Amino acid sequence: MRTRNLLLALATLIAATGTWTAASASPPKATNATRYVVTVTNITKGQILGPIVVSSHSDRTRLFELGEPASVELAHLAEEGDPSLLVGALTANPEALITRTNGAVTLPGDSSSIVIAVDDDHTYLSLASMLVSTNDAFIGLRDIPAPTLEGTFFARVYDAGSEFNSEDCGFVPGPPCGSAGMHDPTPAEGYVRIHEGIHGIASLAPEEFDWRGEAAEVTIRRLNP
Repeated sequence: MRTRNLLLALATLIAATGTWTAASASPPKATNATRYVVTVTNITKGQILGPIVVSSHSDRTRLFELGEPASVELAHLAEEGDPSLLVGALTANPEALITRTNGAVTLPGDSSSIVIAVDDDHTYLSLASMLVSTNDAFIGLRDIPAPTLEGTFFARVYDAGSEFNSEDCGFVPGPPCGSAGMHDPTPAEGYVRIHEGIHGIASLAPEEFDWRGEAAEVTIRRLNP
């Protein structure tokens, strides 16, 4: 209980001193939308999930591509936990129907829910959220199609490739660090890939902050009209 209370206190401090936005949404662009509730459960031991971004979109846009550079907006989310740039970019994207963020952290073992919608022209759902005790790790789900939208999925952890994985508290926004806005100048990989976890090379202890495989369980359920 003491560890959980400490995580909550540190997460609250980070959110208060950062630039994270409150829950926001883009207006529906069609009237034949079907609503779903997306529930994200943090299944790590010690990683806090930053604000979660969920978007419904067409097959003509993607949140990220493996082996390709992350967008500026996704990199900002992955490095700072701040969803504002990504929400803004997706809201302005005509290929996205609705984009929402819960605007809050999700502690280990806790869940956060966001209501989203799809229609005939926007039949895919994607989401992302930072693991805040990292340099630039994020959970991601890409392009879940509407025919199989309902169900339970497990979100893997990706490396945005935009910041070197120094594990140095001088460049990590989440517990036990708190260095929001500071970026390691060492050249990074430059492309999105599967994250290799925490290795204990600097400030972060693997026994507390590492994970194995997926970091979040995502349940998607259709809402009644």
